[in-house]
Amino acid sequence: MSDVSLRAVKKSFGAVNVIKGVDLDIADGEFCVFVGPSGCGKSTLLRMIAGLERITEGSLSIGSQEMTDVGPSERGVAMVFQSYALYPHMTVAENIGFGLKMTGHPKALVAERTAYAAKMLQLEPLLQRKPGQLSGGQRQRVAIGRAIVRNPDVFLFDEPLSNLDAALRVQMRSELSKLHQDLQATMIYVTHDQVEAMTMADKIVVLSAGRIEQVGAPLELYHRPKNLFVAGFIGSPKMNFLTVPVTPGENGRVTASLPGGASLSLDTHGASVKGGTMTLGVRPEHLDATGNGDIVLEGRVKLAEHLGSETLFFVSLADGSEIAVKADGLASQRAGDPIRVGVPARACHLFDTDGLAVVNGDLTR
Repeated sequence: MSDVSLRAVKKSFGAVNVIKGVDLDIADGEFCVFVGPSGCGKSTLLRMIAGLERITEGSLSIGSQEMTDVGPSERGVAMVFQSYALYPHMTVAENIGFGLKMTGHPKALVAERTAYAAKMLQLEPLLQRKPGQLSGGQRQRVAIGRAIVRNPDVFLFDEPLSNLDAALRVQMRSELSKLHQDLQATMIYVTHDQVEAMTMADKIVVLSAGRIEQVGAPLELYHRPKNLFVAGFIGSPKMNFLTVPVTPGENGRVTASLPGGASLSLDTHGASVKGGTMTLGVRPEHLDATGNGDIVLEGRVKLAEHLGSETLFFVSLADGSEIAVKADGLASQRAGDPIRVGVPARACHLFDTDGLAVVNGDLTR
C-alpha cells in the first residue's frame, strides 16, 4: 500500500506561515494534482512529502507508516523536478541508472531496470546519447525514467512540464497519464496550470495561501465549486461573475436581476437563499452568442479572438460590467458589434457575500 496521509500539517519559515494546516488523504494508486496560483504553497507541500522540507507541525504517513521525521531516502518516494538535472557527461542509460548504481545495486539489476524504464518511455533508441543530443521532451522522459528505476511507493512531480513548449506539454500529459495507467502507482503532481490538472488527475487539491480550498474529482470541481476562488480558478477562460440583487420566490426558486433589467429565475435545489446582493457565476462556454437561453443580455463586443475551432468574445454589458463568451469558431461578430448573449438558468451559480457557493448550477442534473 502506498497511500499518503497528512494531518494538521503546517510549515513556517521564521515568522512566515506558508502551510497553514493541511488535512489530506491520497489513496493508493491515485493520481493527485496540487493546483493553485504561484506562492500558494503547493511545491512546499510536495517537498514536505518528499522530506526535502521539515514539517513544522502535524504528521505525515506513507503506506500507513509514520514518516514525519524519516529521511528522504527512506520514505520510498521518487521526485521529478522542474529542471531535468541530468549529468551532461553521461549517456541516457547512465543517467537513468545512476541512482541505483550509487546505492550499491548489482550491475545486472541496474541494467534490467534501466531497460525496463527505457522501453516504457520509448527511450530505447536513445540510450547511448548524451543529454545535449536530446529534445526537451526526451530529457524529461529521462528524468522520469530515473525515478521509475527506483521502484518507489510514491512518485512526486514538481511542475515537470513547465519548461516545455505547448505541443510537447500536450504530448507529455498523455504520456504521463499512460505511465500512471501502466504502473498503477500513487502519483502526486504539482502545477499552476489548471488544464493539466483537469486532464490528468483522479483528484485535484486546490490550494490558496497555504490552505486547501477544495478537494475533489475534476468534474466535481468544475460543476460544483465550493467558493468563488475555486470557481474562478478551474475553467479556461475563468467563470464570469456578476453582482446581482436576488429575491426569494416560491417553490424553491429565487429571482436574480441581471444587467439591462432581465430577470432570471433559478432553482435553489433545496438550498436556503435569503436574498440580497449576491454574486452570480456562469461559465463562458455555457453562454450562447446567438441569443438562445432563458434570458438574453444585450451587449457590445469589446474584443473578439477568432481561434479557428472556437471564438472568444469579451462583451461589455449595459451597466459596464464585462463577460466572456465562448462561441463557435464560425461566429462572425467583430469588435464594436452588438451581441445578444443567451443565459441558461441551469448553468448559473450563486455565491453569498462571503464568497461561498449557495447554489451550484449544473447542466448534468
